[in-house]
Amino acid sequence: MTIRKILVVDDSPTERHVLAALLTGSGYEVITAESGEEGIAKARSELPDLVLMDVVMPGLNGYQATRTLTRDPVTKDIPVIVCTSKGQETDRIWGLRQGARDYLVKPVNGPELLAKIAAL
Repeated sequence: MTIRKILVVDDSPTERHVLAALLTGSGYEVITAESGEEGIAKARSELPDLVLMDVVMPGLNGYQATRTLTRDPVTKDIPVIVCTSKGQETDRIWGLRQGARDYLVKPVNGPELLAKIAAL
């Protein structure tokens, strides 16, 4: 699968900016969303090739949004990588159980993220 368009879902403007700068600098088209609800709506309308999902957000959290995306017939084939400050092993296991393909702890290591995207 060739990844071209990536949706970054994070309530932090700084995190969205850092990830978008890293990804656009590597040739990806980036779309952003500030909440789980907006992320789901944009995933359905834009059909990105990948979603990078924060967990700790007001309203719908990243686990709930990931579960929604991976169970929706329209978005179920879009891989989700969780990028969060929640670094406990139980958090990682829970994220993967919601359907995420991978789980990264912030601050995200740029080369590691790019390698994981390239491996999809």
